[in-house]
Amino acid sequence: MKTYRPTSPSRRNMTTVTYRGVLTGDRPEKSLLRGFKAEAGRNNRGRITVRHQGGGNKKLFRNVDFVYDKKEIPAKILTVEYDPHRTGFIGLVCYADGEKRYVLLPKGMKKGDKFIVSETAELKPGNRVTLNKIPVGAFVYNVEIKVGGGAKLCRSAGNFGQIVANDAGFVHVKLPSTEIRKVPEKAWACIGNVSNDEQWLVNIGKAGRSRWLGIRPTVRGSAMNPVDHPYGGGEGRQGRGLRFAKTLWGQHVGKGQKTRTPKKYSNHLVVSRRKVGKAKAEK
Repeated sequence: MKTYRPTSPSRRNMTTVTYRGVLTGDRPEKSLLRGFKAEAGRNNRGRITVRHQGGGNKKLFRNVDFVYDKKEIPAKILTVEYDPHRTGFIGLVCYADGEKRYVLLPKGMKKGDKFIVSETAELKPGNRVTLNKIPVGAFVYNVEIKVGGGAKLCRSAGNFGQIVANDAGFVHVKLPSTEIRKVPEKAWACIGNVSNDEQWLVNIGKAGRSRWLGIRPTVRGSAMNPVDHPYGGGEGRQGRGLRFAKTLWGQHVGKGQKTRTPKKYSNHLVVSRRKVGKAKAEK
């Protein structure tokens, strides 16, 4: 991590990831870039569905390959690059047939390293194989939920899933949330854990840096009036005054409460529910 001299109160505790010595690309690959409309947390009707989003620095979208449909073709990493849309580092890779793509890189891979997508691939970081070929205890990332559906799980910086069991056509994967989930044994996953594991140590330090990231200010519910939030009202500074933590709309949230939809389609695939609150901290 990079720290700074305390030239101002906000600078005193600010930290950033050390990019020097890790990133190698000067500019992104132009053929793999595209623009997009900044929605600022709004849906197709213009209504805010995710609060506290908007503004931020302008950025282009990198077309990162999460499907990995080029099998049995070795690829070489040309550059290691920063992606403003995700916390892990991405790499520009060139396959043996000449095609270039962006992929999410694991910890430890650098410029010049090679990987391959194959059922018979060696079990080393970056290689992508089917889950039934990976031994119990190994770390994986970019995990598919459905065979051929593309990577959906374990994609944030430093994250990984762990293979814990094989059972009747499924592989049990322990996810970063501590949930243990059944995934089809023919689904694909990459070996290792996602790069940039220092990301969770970052201290933003000042409000302006949050605005650069597209994060708008958040008002505490307890600072509102009763008409605006379940925590609102009271003389002076008050606690929430409620047994359960709630959202602005009165729905239970976090703090050890179960919030998963009772009839969710994938409930039968969950072997062990995620630990929350103190139970997760102890885990």
